[in-house]
Amino acid sequence: MTVGVVLNASDAQNQVDATVQLAQEAAAAGLRSAWFGQTFGADSPQLAAIVGRAVTGLQVGTSAIPVFGRHPLIVSSQAQTAQAATHGRYHLGLALGTKLLTETGFGLPFERPIARLREFLTALRQLTQTGTADFHGELLTAATPISARVPGAESGVPVLVAAMGPQALRVSGELADGILPYLAGPRALAEHIVPALTAAAEAAGRPSPRIVALVPGVVTDDVDAVRARATENLAFYEQIPSYARVIELSGGRRAADLAVIGDEKAVEAEVRRYRDAGATEVVFSGTEIAGEADRRRTWALLGELAG
Repeated sequence: MTVGVVLNASDAQNQVDATVQLAQEAAAAGLRSAWFGQTFGADSPQLAAIVGRAVTGLQVGTSAIPVFGRHPLIVSSQAQTAQAATHGRYHLGLALGTKLLTETGFGLPFERPIARLREFLTALRQLTQTGTADFHGELLTAATPISARVPGAESGVPVLVAAMGPQALRVSGELADGILPYLAGPRALAEHIVPALTAAAEAAGRPSPRIVALVPGVVTDDVDAVRARATENLAFYEQIPSYARVIELSGGRRAADLAVIGDEKAVEAEVRRYRDAGATEVVFSGTEIAGEADRRRTWALLGELAG
């Protein structure tokens, strides 16, 4: 099973230089993939392309680019360029985003997100697979009077969606290669997410989908203090209905209840629980929360599990 980490160097003096250094360390630890979040700061496909060029043994991915405020033609260009730059090691992650960030940041109404996701994925698949599109939907148009192909990206771009709700899972099963659930524990995966996604993919005649479980976690001996910090850092997600729902389905009350915090034995056991629940890949995030020593300790364990 692939095991990876989210790289976060947003507090560094130079985020790009620091991210490359972290990626080199991740690869040396035996980790298989590095993922990059997308907010209003660094452009995640560019980071992935730069890291993938610098660290040739590492799979790289974005998790995840909101479909609001973007267009399939632009995202396709970014993704294909990253795929060519990394010689086939780039994975594109998309998300619905949130009402707060969409309406505050872009000034766009957060309306009909599932319909937008369906149209976005339909157009994007045409573009990444053929370099052309002729899509005219209710919410967006994507047409190519000239080619949108990027030479070197002929292998296509795997497309994953940060989907956890029933409607988003249905669309993802039909049109994407897999999902990127976050704060969805083993119970929610096994009982709700994996069955719904798999059924949708089978009904659409699609291959078995990937389930890339993003898990906040760290190996540490200072469990109580780190969990208190995680409770504060993750509280934002409790205000978002989709996350609140999946936290509850996972058996949690707070978002931090889904954080994997403990010694090597405890963290290894939780990683195996995610695998048994149907995760094809596990990616840890927030591993820097307890400081550099515990981050390296966490990466060492995850590298062993990836071996």
